[in-house]
Amino acid sequence: MRRRHLLTAAPALAAALVLSACTPGPDAAPTAPSTAPAAIDAAALLAPFNLTGRDGRELVDHLETLGGDDRPSELMASVRTDHLLLTTDAGEATLPLPADLFYVSVAPFAETTHECFYHSLTTCQGELVDTPVTLTVTDGDGTVVHTAETRTGANGFVGTWLPRGTTGTLSVTTEDGRTGQVNLGTSDDDPTCVTTLRVA
Repeated sequence: MRRRHLLTAAPALAAALVLSACTPGPDAAPTAPSTAPAAIDAAALLAPFNLTGRDGRELVDHLETLGGDDRPSELMASVRTDHLLLTTDAGEATLPLPADLFYVSVAPFAETTHECFYHSLTTCQGELVDTPVTLTVTDGDGTVVHTAETRTGANGFVGTWLPRGTTGTLSVTTEDGRTGQVNLGTSDDDPTCVTTLRVA
């Protein structure tokens, strides 16, 4: 059954929107009038940051591992459903992402979270940093699509590549036994950023 907005808000979410803002969804109203950035070549845009030579997937995986001062502050890298949108003062460029895969990044939280739709690899910051977790994705038939014992990064997120067109649930369990679950989808109208998964 087609589902458009499966991600559910965690209790008291509205009171916890204090961490760094990520990229809003496609229906968000603009915050201020702006001029569209000039379209430039991705290699030229990435050259000042020594990030050339990577395709879209490789760049997503690399930037996701960075945190704090290691993240290029002058680069906005927003994960869309089928491409990586790169923006600097010099302009804007895109890199395609795999046609059969969907990247989703989750920031499990206990107390504090923020709104997010498109994951920003260079500005999003989650609460639970460097935290061991077990991440499991189960489809609508109950089949485990993906499971991993991993840990959140310095940015408080853990990302994974999933088959496109999956509908199901995403669950996270921390090393100390706290757990949480949200609904998940990996189609063109779904978020690449999950900040509503509260562990308790």
